[in-house]
Amino acid sequence: MLAHSTNPRGGVVHALMVAETLTALGEEVVVHAPDETARGFFRPTQCKAVSVPASPVHGDTHALVERRIADYLAYFDNARHRRLDIWHAQDGISGNALAILKQRGLIDGYAMTVHHIDRFEDDRLNLLQARAMREADCLLVVSQRWRDVLRSQFDREPVIVGNGVDRQRFRPVTDGRETVLRAQLGLGAGPVVLAIGGIERRKNTVRMLQGFAQLRKVHPTAQLVVAGGISLLDHSRYQIAFNGALAETGLPPNAVILPGVIADDEMPALYRVADVLVFASIEEGFGLVVVEAMASGTPVVVSKIAPFTDYLGEYEAVWCDPERSGSIADAMVMALTRPLRGRLIARGFNVALRHDWIDTAKAHLPVYESLKMVHHA
Repeated sequence: MLAHSTNPRGGVVHALMVAETLTALGEEVVVHAPDETARGFFRPTQCKAVSVPASPVHGDTHALVERRIADYLAYFDNARHRRLDIWHAQDGISGNALAILKQRGLIDGYAMTVHHIDRFEDDRLNLLQARAMREADCLLVVSQRWRDVLRSQFDREPVIVGNGVDRQRFRPVTDGRETVLRAQLGLGAGPVVLAIGGIERRKNTVRMLQGFAQLRKVHPTAQLVVAGGISLLDHSRYQIAFNGALAETGLPPNAVILPGVIADDEMPALYRVADVLVFASIEEGFGLVVVEAMASGTPVVVSKIAPFTDYLGEYEAVWCDPERSGSIADAMVMALTRPLRGRLIARGFNVALRHDWIDTAKAHLPVYESLKMVHHA
């Protein structure tokens, strides 16, 4: 199984959880990722993992993508590293590497999970993304939304594997880390609004900030925590726009907290210190943090778009129009209002129960069997 990086992005988390669950079910899975630091994945893994040697990159996103594809090809040029039966890419970088290995006759074929399809300004990146999907023998998706897109744009019939949540980790029971984390982040009386994914256009961070500024008129001590942010893509222009929007709000320094990436073992506590998760993305593959927050007992505000509408019921979250900051603000207010807040928490637990990593992992097995049949034919 091949991921695009060792950082805590949704697709990488999905890859690790599927690999670890398959390993627990008796399969032998080796997760690979380019690793410039040679430190390994963002957390210890419960399956075999390989840090693929990766070179430093100086240049634009296209240069980075091409370099990481080349890093994969250099690693798998060694025949000993290709002693694997099934090849599974979790992104366009590894998908392109496998497409080239397939073209060279070094592997028989591969499966690819499409978490979402990006729209790049650089058409070279769009072409690489399309090639990875086009050349894959089997396509998998995590939501109905992307199954529909691949059907219409690529005339393919992907398998929906979904996502899961580790309910042993993400649960409402406090364990003492919350107090330490609150102090580290400088959290006060709250309420605490949590956004995850960093400052990116796709995450709609500017409009969420503007909605939060309106929320402060109702809750003057509210604080917004925007966690995460490591990405292979360049979001610098959008981050400049965010900084400008933040200055325009006139909010005091402690109102908006930008801690960057939160350590993986602190993520359950982060959900528990939050009063609401706001995930008003304008484009998303699935939104794994939604079910993690719900399993932790945190109400969720989400955009009324697919894929969220694919797996959430009408009354299981507070919906917003992601194009309007006022709608996001109204949804925040509603999610913090009793007794609705209590009902959202209870319904969120039910959503989490519907998403299990064992079911997700098992959904991969028929795909792998079909690959074996094709390869041995």
